Amino acid sequence: QVQLVESGGGLVQTGGSLRLSCAASGRTLWKYAIGWFRQAPGSEREFVAAISQSGGVTYYTDSVTGRFTSSRDDAKNTAYLQMNSLKPEDTAAYYCAARVPFSNSVYYTSRDDYTDWGQGTQVTVSS
Repeated sequence: QVQLVESGGGLVQTGGSLRLSCAASGRTLWKYAIGWFRQAPGSEREFVAAISQSGGVTYYTDSVTGRFTSSRDDAKNTAYLQMNSLKPEDTAAYYCAARVPFSNSVYYTSRDDYTDWGQGTQVTVSS
């Protein structure tokens, strides 16, 4: 198992930016494909973004495409989610997740695909 710790959440105004970090310990991050999910109160946890093990393939849900960017720095054992042009509807707890992929260019969008999860970091966007 890999332990994941998210950080970087906070309160930001509409149009602002935040960069979330997902730091791994226990295992090296390079072995894993990474996903980002979010959960607003009263809602199910939903997919936001994914990055392949190689880092060469990324995928985003439609509502964040063009505003969010997923990246990874395996030397620092950390994955990132850069969030720009934030909107009130982006308010949620954000979680990173990891799994060992079938190949280094595969990404995963389902919660059930992931084996390890962080504890989450809260993002609040004020209008």
